[in-house]
Amino acid sequence: MREGTFILVLCLVAWFGFDLLQGQRDTARSERDAALFEVNGLRDAARISGEMLADRDAIDLQRTLELNHERAENDALRLDVAAGRKRLSVKASCSAAVPASAGAGGVADAATAELAADARPDYFTLVDQLALSKQMILGLQDHALRVCPRQSQPTLNP
Repeated sequence: MREGTFILVLCLVAWFGFDLLQGQRDTARSERDAALFEVNGLRDAARISGEMLADRDAIDLQRTLELNHERAENDALRLDVAAGRKRLSVKASCSAAVPASAGAGGVADAATAELAADARPDYFTLVDQLALSKQMILGLQDHALRVCPRQSQPTLNP
């Protein structure tokens, strides 16, 4: 009988030990699965962040190149105007000429109206600022269309 009781106690201890180990195994599996899910989520987030940064850098490069091109054209025009190769014409209209019989002195028709020399630097500054503003707006629009929608996309993990 002692041997039977000993075997029964031994079997109960082994069963409780096995049950304890099985519970620990299940806990470890669930923790592993949770960690794998988190790793996949972080990996996807890192991938998406990298793609968004690449898109942002591509937009910045494109808009910077376009801005530099527009500024170079403006600088070339500035040099041509300063050298006298080109003129900055002003779109203007003059009132009807006064007939000579009225006795008033008139000004003879001259060449096309031109921007005054002291206003030229302001013109070129405005053209530069306009080009900068245009590229900033286009860059923000590109960012809003290409990068921002990706920020709100949920990541799907299998």
